[in-house]
Amino acid sequence: MDSPCLSVQHLSCSFGAGCSFCAEPDAPLEHAICPRCGTIHAVRDVSLDVYPGEIVGIVGESGSGKSTLMRCICFDVPATRGSIFASPVENGSVNVLDCSSQRKRAIRNTVFGMVYQNPFLGLRMDFSALSNIAEQMLASGVRTVAQMSARANSLLKQVNIPLRRAGDAPRLFSGGMQQRVQIARALSNRPPILLLDEVTTGLDLSVQARVLDLIVQLQRELDVSMLVVSHDLAVIRMLAQRTSVMLEGKIVEQGLTDQILEDPQHRHTQQLVHSLL
Repeated sequence: MDSPCLSVQHLSCSFGAGCSFCAEPDAPLEHAICPRCGTIHAVRDVSLDVYPGEIVGIVGESGSGKSTLMRCICFDVPATRGSIFASPVENGSVNVLDCSSQRKRAIRNTVFGMVYQNPFLGLRMDFSALSNIAEQMLASGVRTVAQMSARANSLLKQVNIPLRRAGDAPRLFSGGMQQRVQIARALSNRPPILLLDEVTTGLDLSVQARVLDLIVQLQRELDVSMLVVSHDLAVIRMLAQRTSVMLEGKIVEQGLTDQILEDPQHRHTQQLVHSLL
């Protein structure tokens, strides 16, 4: 079997000083908050793997820690402890969390492609759609204007943005179009791993369907690996081969998506599946 292209091992992320009580991995917290010191444990000892060409889903209710986990992986939020290995970085032998800030920026710009729930976090709203993509390419060292322009136009076409809108700013676009520009920007440097955080939340159902169809199409065409976060199990069912279920910062169940849908073992997963039905 192939080695994982992304391996997250015992990752934790907390906000607060912590104490001896909540330092224990199985300490009984109250909604992920330490009852003694008030530290918020957003992510608690999470481990998961993503294999080449695979889509892995993370599902959970709001506040379960899934978005914080994603932002730890792409270095937006510092992890408290744990390891992250990516096969494009020295064949997966280096914990990327230990890399320098400069090396992390390079990894983020070439290995990970991040698409946020809120397009305002992933796009410069007053830059043109083409300039947003070119900026990402500049960050990875591309300096040829013709190369950036050709790549940007190709990606905009691929995500179904009319080229006549390439010079328009994303603030003039609909929510679905903004997400598609984000996806194009994230793909600009051909990253092997795409991170998608609640990319369909807040979109109309018909727009959601078009964005999801685009994600499936791109995965098939580019063979890119994806880690997809959603609170909606229907989205995960459409996209992911394997799924992890998070609750209060911890993974409470993981396995094949079909298996989790048909025979959920954890009480929380059973509630999620029941709400889908």
